[in-house]
Amino acid sequence: MSGEKDLEQLKKEAAAKAKAAALAKMKAKEQGEAKEEPPAEDMDLAKQKAAAAAKAKAAALAKMKAKEQGEAKEEPPAEDMDLAKQKAAAAAKAKAAALAKMKAKEQGEAKEEPPAEDMDLAKQKAAAAAKAKAAALAKMKAKEQEEANEEPPAEDMDLAKQKAAAAAKAKAAALAKLKAKEQGEAKEESLAEKDTDLAKQKAAAAAKAKAAAAAKAKAAAQAKQAGGDDEKAKAIAAAKAKAAAAAKAKLAAAGKAGGSADDEKAKAIAAAKAKAAAAAAAKAKAAGGKADSEPVVEKAPSVNQPYLDKYVKVIEENLGPNVLEDYYINSLSKEVPTLVAKAEPYFKLAEFLKYNEQLGFDYLSELHGTDFETHMEVYAHLYSYKNSQSVALKVKIDRDEPVVDSLQPLWAGANWPECETYDLLGIKFRGHPNLYRIMLGEDWIGHPLRKDYEPYDVEV
Repeated sequence: MSGEKDLEQLKKEAAAKAKAAALAKMKAKEQGEAKEEPPAEDMDLAKQKAAAAAKAKAAALAKMKAKEQGEAKEEPPAEDMDLAKQKAAAAAKAKAAALAKMKAKEQGEAKEEPPAEDMDLAKQKAAAAAKAKAAALAKMKAKEQEEANEEPPAEDMDLAKQKAAAAAKAKAAALAKLKAKEQGEAKEESLAEKDTDLAKQKAAAAAKAKAAAAAKAKAAAQAKQAGGDDEKAKAIAAAKAKAAAAAKAKLAAAGKAGGSADDEKAKAIAAAKAKAAAAAAAKAKAAGGKADSEPVVEKAPSVNQPYLDKYVKVIEENLGPNVLEDYYINSLSKEVPTLVAKAEPYFKLAEFLKYNEQLGFDYLSELHGTDFETHMEVYAHLYSYKNSQSVALKVKIDRDEPVVDSLQPLWAGANWPECETYDLLGIKFRGHPNLYRIMLGEDWIGHPLRKDYEPYDVEV
């Protein structure tokens, strides 16, 4: 309240001073100048000041009334203090201006319009009064709004926070539940897949176990059968060997009652070989044969076996047993009966095969040589048009000095094959009418089909 009283006092003093200044001015004018009415500008200024003072007083009264109705007592704001100071300064300026004006008029200056500074001062005062009123009204309105819009109590704030927190928790729980549900479905699917894979694995394992058991049972049965088959094969082989020996003995007795001791010896040797071969095969099968292997079926005798027996018999009867080194059925070459002659009687045996009435091999279809590294061989294939039978004649010769009798005097078809064999392997044929290098030429070094051949000219 003391601040408001000071403001009112200042306003009153300013009004009194303005009034006194006006009276003094008027008195001075009366004394020194012709009597005349005060200028309109001064009257307007006085009226404005009075109006500003009245407005300020009304604003102060309204403010006091508002405070009495419910506002707490407080110090006047800094804006009101500044406004009062501005008003006091404006009043002082107005008083000084009035005194200056009066002094100028006393000195005899002509009547003129009030200076622009006085007009500006009056406007400033009016603006200051209006600002003061507007500030007071704005302050009152702001307080009313503050009272109306008070912050909710702490309890309400806590309750709202709790509600918001509860809502957030509920939302988070719902999201977590949804996520857990999705994860649970995914886990169930993965578990189902795992169960399916496990079931497949179990089924596969069961199938494998069943297959292994079946294979084991089959192997056992085969082993058992193989044991029986081995015994049976042995018996069959022995019976066949015995029958072959008996047949040979019977044949020898029928064809030649007084056969030589060499023939009997050869037959006995053949029978012993057959029997030994059968025993060795049975023994190897019993010792190293696998239980799960297929039982070995004894191969049936070759259809050309009777022809081979015939050739051997005729040869041995006419040339003796020392002509042949070996004889067999060549299963790798169309079951051809094969005779292996010794080197010395080789030409004599070939001549016998051609001119003997029972044999009659009058055609030579093939002749070639082979390098076996340990020795060399000459192979000749013969054919009998009379008997429609064939035979292979082979002879083994020394590799370091490969020389053998030529068959060209017996079969003219041996001419070029023997030249070719000489050209490529270096085998020389005694008795050949014109042995020469038919392919490479006489100046060629070495024989290309020999296993130890090294080219003389590496660029060739």
